[in-house]
Amino acid sequence: MKALVLAGGSGTRLRPFSYSMPKQLIPIVNTPVLEYVLRNILDLGVTEIGVVVGDRAHEIRQVLGDGSRFGACRLTYLQQEAPLGLAHTVTIARDFLGDDDFVMYLGDNMLPEGITGIAEEFAAHRPAAHVVVHKVPDPRAFGVAELGPGGEVLGLVEKPRQPSGDLALIGVYFFTAAIHEAVRAIQPSSRGELEITDAIQWLVSSGADVRAGQYEGYWKDTGDVEDVLECNRHILESLRPAMEGDVDEASVLTGPVVVEAGAHIVRSRIEGPVVIGAGTVVEDSHIGPHTSIGRDCAVTASRLEYSIALDGASVTGVQGLRSSVIGRSARVGTVGQSTDRYRLVVGDHTRVEVAA
Repeated sequence: MKALVLAGGSGTRLRPFSYSMPKQLIPIVNTPVLEYVLRNILDLGVTEIGVVVGDRAHEIRQVLGDGSRFGACRLTYLQQEAPLGLAHTVTIARDFLGDDDFVMYLGDNMLPEGITGIAEEFAAHRPAAHVVVHKVPDPRAFGVAELGPGGEVLGLVEKPRQPSGDLALIGVYFFTAAIHEAVRAIQPSSRGELEITDAIQWLVSSGADVRAGQYEGYWKDTGDVEDVLECNRHILESLRPAMEGDVDEASVLTGPVVVEAGAHIVRSRIEGPVVIGAGTVVEDSHIGPHTSIGRDCAVTASRLEYSIALDGASVTGVQGLRSSVIGRSARVGTVGQSTDRYRLVVGDHTRVEVAA
């Protein structure tokens, strides 16, 4: 089996961050989403991975490299010149995939419990396609699979006004080589894209065996700031404490806290779960809970909770930051007397001064 990871989307819902980084590289607990994706795939024993990239290919290559740091992984980068749909990525990956079975995985989806169980279902039955579904409170915003009593897919409905069920398609699909004929047979949708749901529906209508596997664990499409913060909170809940940096005697740490090498905690309170990245200095501050601070940040005389600060960010003299995401090398500070509650979504390389 091979894998096809889709990392070419523009991420309009994640602006301003997606203006300056691929959305698939947004960090969750200081690790890019795309790394979680690769590790889930490697857990299946799949080592040949094609990564579909768009106009941010250079940045993704810089982070992932050739895949060797992940072990036996071998990455092949496949350029998609324009966002022409998920099924279009199967077309441009045709030579890489050959006639092998493959898993297609959207590069901004978090499934921290992994997909080994569903992969085993696919291997046992080996249908033409095996979609992954998850119960959602409002299926009208998703593609919905209509299932028969044995888990067979009877049809797919995209964003139905009156859903027949609550099982939404999420960003993982397993295919045999039968999908290539389906992709060739379909036409672009009204938005000008080759839709993977249309290709799967073509298989269903042609009498092919198409099944669904239900993912019971935590799932999040990290498509906007609120989802990123919620996913960060969830992953932090399983944090194992580790102390590689320096913490002075005047500081207090409670709950699970990771202080990476070269980080310094001075006269501060850290309330876990919290990660403090390598080279970061926290001074006279209160951090946490549910907060990730990236590498080489500076937090002084400030209070942050349920927030994310990306690498190189600095926060000075701001009390009460909550539900905030601060971009790479961004600077947040006060002007005049500070107030006690703020919410900020700050893009990379910006400067914010909070007035009294």
